[in-house]
Amino acid sequence: MRVLNALERGGNALPHPATLFALFAVLALVLSGVGHWLNWQAVHPGTDEVIAPVNLLSREGVHRIMVNMVTNFTDFAPLGIVLVAMLGIGIAESSGMISAMIKKLVLSSPKRLLTFIIVLSGVLSNVASSVGYVLLVPLAGIIFMTAKRHPIAGMAAAFAGVSGGFSANLVLGTIDPLLAGLSQVAARIVDATYVVNPTANYFFMIASTFMIAAGGTWVTERVVEPRLGPYTPPADYQEDEQSANMKTITPLEKKGLRYAGIITAAIIGLLLWGMIPANGFLRGMDGDLLSSPVLKGVVSVIFVLFGLTGLVFGFITKKFKNDTDVMKGMGESMKSLGMYIVLVFFAAQFVAFFKWSNLGLIIAIKGANGLMAADLGLIPLMILFVLLAGTINLMMGSASAKWAIMAPIFIPMFMFMGYSPELSQVVYRIGDSVTNIISPMMSFFALIIAFMQKYDPKAGIGTVIATMMPYSLAFFLMWVVMLVIWILFGLPLGPDATLHYTM
Repeated sequence: MRVLNALERGGNALPHPATLFALFAVLALVLSGVGHWLNWQAVHPGTDEVIAPVNLLSREGVHRIMVNMVTNFTDFAPLGIVLVAMLGIGIAESSGMISAMIKKLVLSSPKRLLTFIIVLSGVLSNVASSVGYVLLVPLAGIIFMTAKRHPIAGMAAAFAGVSGGFSANLVLGTIDPLLAGLSQVAARIVDATYVVNPTANYFFMIASTFMIAAGGTWVTERVVEPRLGPYTPPADYQEDEQSANMKTITPLEKKGLRYAGIITAAIIGLLLWGMIPANGFLRGMDGDLLSSPVLKGVVSVIFVLFGLTGLVFGFITKKFKNDTDVMKGMGESMKSLGMYIVLVFFAAQFVAFFKWSNLGLIIAIKGANGLMAADLGLIPLMILFVLLAGTINLMMGSASAKWAIMAPIFIPMFMFMGYSPELSQVVYRIGDSVTNIISPMMSFFALIIAFMQKYDPKAGIGTVIATMMPYSLAFFLMWVVMLVIWILFGLPLGPDATLHYTM
């Protein structure tokens, strides 16, 4: 507890992530001048070219900064793809479709599969922004109490799926194009033409979904519930109206989900019709499936799929009465990205300065040489990277903010060692996920405490951490074992996403 308390104090003392990026951008400028004056150098292992720092504090450097400040921001890869994806998901979320899907999945599950379905629903809810935290966690507590089980165990299972399973899913969400964009920017420090698709980790994500659901179920039923013991509600307990509404699905919601399902099936059928035949119109211009616009433009697919199904659901349930309501829903999703846009502005400047100065290349070459000299081997190296990402996550909650700092350093370094950006990204995502549920810096941590206090007025940070620690340890062990198996068998992480990179 002393260690966790120290981490909490340290995390609270950190500046806002946007401020951190502004400071890092200034630091990159200063180091570019220092490195130039001290004549830092590194030899590129692929071309034998001597890499030296570019002084951005020179006259030419200042001109470049002033001229490119706007384009650094507007051309930053993750910005556009996240905005477009969120427009479609915003329609689905504001229509109530995603909430209704989660309720339907949980409420219709057999009792013996209840825990598994709750954890699985938590993983699947990651496709939207906060639905899992705001809807599923309290709903799981209500469902468990109705089933005469401890409600905090139900909330723990849901929280484990939503937050601990953040890097798993059966469908792509906003985090996938966001991280892929950051990875691509970092990879282009070494290879100017490298492309990281949003589907980069898709195969690994699918396998992780069922692993997390099974592991979360086992921990809930074998560790957490026995530790909590039986639950007796207070004599004056009365279910409020909001809790009662969570346990029901209206006839209109059922109808909306039915028609949304028909639209989804039609879109999937159209995609398969265009991709499966050898001359399909959705294959690449060279006829290759891996160069299909569906894979390369998956953000467009996300926008159309969630946008159309959300429209159908919203008009059927009367949540949308006209086009103005739809546009308001899309506008609300943009409001939630306000702070993200501020963060991206400073992150884009930092990444651009880091690349222009050649500091990224020099650090990557020196770091790769040091790691190769240490001769750790791929598997121990990746496990250490998981631990590093998980430790940093205890002090800095935002997945994108951490990756924007770490990717420009570690992706080029691992590329020089022969490991792909897709592998670096998936290893980072494991570390980022496994400590989410025990990190006081996680943005919804306070909300989880508030939910638990409904059933245990004395619940606090220690309660949540003690309850969630078994999940964190189990997910770490299972994911590491799965990663080792993936590496040993050389399995692809996603479509056209291998483990290794050749200079």
